[in-house]
Amino acid sequence: MRYLVLCCDYDGTIAHNGRVDAPTIAALEKLRESGRRLVMVTGRRMDDLQTVFERLDLFECIVAENGAVLYFPARREERVLAEAPPARFVDALRARGVQPLELGRCIVATWEPHQEAALQAIHECGLDLQVIFNKGAVMILPAGVTKGSGLEAALNELNISMHNAVGVGDAENDHAFLRICECSAAVANALPAVKEKVDIQLDGDHGAGVAQLIEEMIADDLASREAALVRHDILLGVDERGEAVRLSPWRVSALVVGTSGGGKSTVAVGLVERLLAAGYCFCVIDPEGDYDNVESTLVLGGPNHAPTPDECEQALRRANGNLVINLLAVKFKDRPAFFNSLFARIRDVRANTGRPHCLIVDEAHHVLPANSRPVDIASPEQLEGVVLISVAPSQVAAPVVKSVATLVALGEKPQEMLEEFTRSNGVAAPASPVATLAPGDALVWSRGESQPPRLVRLEPNRTERRRHLRKYAEGSLPEDRSFYFRGPEGKLNLRAHNLILFADLADGVDDDTWVHHVRRGEISRWLRTAIKDETLADQVARIEHDDNLDPVASRRRVRELIEERYTLPG
Repeated sequence: MRYLVLCCDYDGTIAHNGRVDAPTIAALEKLRESGRRLVMVTGRRMDDLQTVFERLDLFECIVAENGAVLYFPARREERVLAEAPPARFVDALRARGVQPLELGRCIVATWEPHQEAALQAIHECGLDLQVIFNKGAVMILPAGVTKGSGLEAALNELNISMHNAVGVGDAENDHAFLRICECSAAVANALPAVKEKVDIQLDGDHGAGVAQLIEEMIADDLASREAALVRHDILLGVDERGEAVRLSPWRVSALVVGTSGGGKSTVAVGLVERLLAAGYCFCVIDPEGDYDNVESTLVLGGPNHAPTPDECEQALRRANGNLVINLLAVKFKDRPAFFNSLFARIRDVRANTGRPHCLIVDEAHHVLPANSRPVDIASPEQLEGVVLISVAPSQVAAPVVKSVATLVALGEKPQEMLEEFTRSNGVAAPASPVATLAPGDALVWSRGESQPPRLVRLEPNRTERRRHLRKYAEGSLPEDRSFYFRGPEGKLNLRAHNLILFADLADGVDDDTWVHHVRRGEISRWLRTAIKDETLADQVARIEHDDNLDPVASRRRVRELIEERYTLPG
């Protein structure tokens, strides 16, 4: 279930002339029976609301006073989120003849045309207050307090992400909370400015419109509205026609493949960055310890600790938490069984909390190898909200590839990747428009599309990831990718199979050996081709070409650069 909560305005939305009719009450009850939850977001004071509406019990939380107060009906608990304006401000309003004047825990409310008097009083008292409008009502609140800020506090309390929320309203002050909901709707009687901004314009007015929205939520979780629900989609890149290519975090089912160095990590880190920026919750399955430095994430597992499914599930149930599951300590032969168990847990957590919104499985052939038969991933719907990353479709279990909707191919063999992908689905492969893909380009194609594969220029990442940090810093590169200190006469054969060992050996070799490799540009070339770190390679190349540095200084500077990027704490 994607949409777990419906967030409703009161006046003008579920209520008409201050009252909620019986059909609307029945619709709200039906939504509750479907396993979803209700939150009210209103500008009214709680004491005022309780005099006109008797069914507060239908709602998990009431966001009152336009975001300044939370009320939890089940436990009759009230929480004030801001300070009330001082008495001298109220006196200043009365001195200007502002009537009527209603006072709440934080809100001071009146009606147009008293907004000018309110602004004058705010200026006179030197207060940090704001004026908010609601179809003729004038509300004065502390700066930053809106229906959006109040709803965010309520959803955090309920352990629900805003990306699992539907909002419905009708007036100016509803913009703030509709904007943060994954899906926003307006009843037919809403202001034109509200209708222009929402995802869904409902046919019915007031409660009838809300009842229509509830019926659609129960019927298909708003899947029939998917074409309109694109404002939160994550940008992948831009195609040759200049059109943005986006992925829905919830609906995406993609396999990213390509030869080594083709840019798979660029796609992965770009998705993680943009999911993080948009506030989506993600889980990364990390077989090689490449994601330990992703900001705002909890990392479970490591070289010396294998994570357990139980601790992973507990972490996934945290409110709005992002998780990296490091499998370095899980034996290679045990990884498929571990992932099979973990995926079942993730599926259950999603059913209850809607999270994680997106699951990214790096090096998918480690956990879903071609020779495995994953029993928990048997149908396409099980792979919604999943991005798999691997070397080639043929390296991943065929039932899984068959369930994937979209292929993102990178590197030197796009046509071969297309053919492997379609072979699992029993359809003919479309023709790739290019024989090989340039760095930063990808080929994107989805099953069932009538159009040919699209050539997409990938969106650049905001920050550079310290890619394969542990593998390059502490691991063991193969012989053909190791660095060898041989010296000017080839008498040495000292192999450095990672960066730390390289720095240690560099400190120990004689000056002639070090200078020999520096002057030939072999160190920067190794960093560029074997470590695949262009930035570090460029920095070391400048050292190699600096004739003013003696062997001691150049050694020290190279070590500093390596430690700065790879071995110091993140």
